[in-house]
Amino acid sequence: MGPGNLAGVRHILLVLSGKGGVGKSTISAELALALRHAGKKVGILDVDLCGPSIPRMLRAQGRAVHQCDGGWVPVFVDQEQSISLMSVGFLLENPDEAVVWRGPKKNALIKQFVSDVAWGQLDYLVVDTPPGTSDEHMATVDALRPYSPLGALVVTTPQAVSVGDVRRELTFCRKTGLQVLGVVENMSGFVCPHCAECTNVFSQGGGEELATLAGVPFLGSVPLDPELCGSLEEGRDFIRDFPKSSAFPALFSIAQKVLSQAPARLS
Repeated sequence: MGPGNLAGVRHILLVLSGKGGVGKSTISAELALALRHAGKKVGILDVDLCGPSIPRMLRAQGRAVHQCDGGWVPVFVDQEQSISLMSVGFLLENPDEAVVWRGPKKNALIKQFVSDVAWGQLDYLVVDTPPGTSDEHMATVDALRPYSPLGALVVTTPQAVSVGDVRRELTFCRKTGLQVLGVVENMSGFVCPHCAECTNVFSQGGGEELATLAGVPFLGSVPLDPELCGSLEEGRDFIRDFPKSSAFPALFSIAQKVLSQAPARLS
């Protein structure tokens, strides 16, 4: 089964970063939830082969992936079946085992993820990628290119070091012809659970500066919410806790910007 599997997907969003530890998986999961809150049907494709963390965040780890005529059936994360998920985490016998594969095998798996998952009708497919600009990224972009309009969301943290790494990611997007929808600055402040005041732990404004320099939209800053982080870590109901978090308004506003520019920028 091939190209038909993405035929029902209207937009594909790649979540990229030049660097590990900027919270790409968190942003991918939160963006998917924010799009769902905006009434969209969303899929998450986790191609971070070495650190598939989304199944755990969404309390879906250990779920079996079934086959149907159209390929693999993604795992539904919520009762309403409005968020579906596919991750290498579902295919490992032991969730703690490391994926030690050479490039060609990884690339083959990515191709299979793109062509053999029966996504059905989706408004957005959010793709969580590994850090960097490796051949896995090339494999992902090449495999997805024939399908729906592709857009990239680039995640950074406020520090200059992170910004430098992310600048390379923007160059990667230019070279591969990926449309950059914008830059998101993650962990841009710490929201105190007691007094709700937001403190800039790192520094401020790196993401916005980067976006300005690169001539791409700045989509917004997402604060670190310890409550939400706790929800992810402890396997509480992240989907339920998400709208109550202090990060929600920022993410909802980013989702709205993605929605508003998607048809125009991605047509």
